[in-house]
Amino acid sequence: MDDLYAGWTLTGAVARLEAGVLRPLGEGRPGAYHRFDWHADRFDEVPVPVRPAPVLLVEGCGSAPRRLDRWTTLRVWVEAPPPLRLERGLARDGAAMTAHWRRWGATEAAEFAREDTRRRADLRVDGTRGGDRGDVVLLDR
Repeated sequence: MDDLYAGWTLTGAVARLEAGVLRPLGEGRPGAYHRFDWHADRFDEVPVPVRPAPVLLVEGCGSAPRRLDRWTTLRVWVEAPPPLRLERGLARDGAAMTAHWRRWGATEAAEFAREDTRRRADLRVDGTRGGDRGDVVLLDR
């Protein structure tokens, strides 16, 4: 989903995913989307092609709204407390991004509540672990 966000907002990301990727793939046609360039703060002019395949994995906040249910086979909720998610984001992006990450936390919390994402997930995974191979723990089904 990071390629579909218009910066630090969810606005329009699901519509871009649906129109450019899911609908064409669902009809057996190639899809495409314009990747958001976070450094240039704009979408690239050249579209990224998405070829039809047996499986498409879409990950990120906003990737499991009810609007996309017709194309969804499996929803996985990766659970970790907000302070840990913030810490990981800042480790990746730097302390200068603190305000963005705090605003993002509120944005995703509102999205998850509106869509009831955790409850609607098919699998819930413990995201507090380091991510090493074999370190996945299912919370429940």
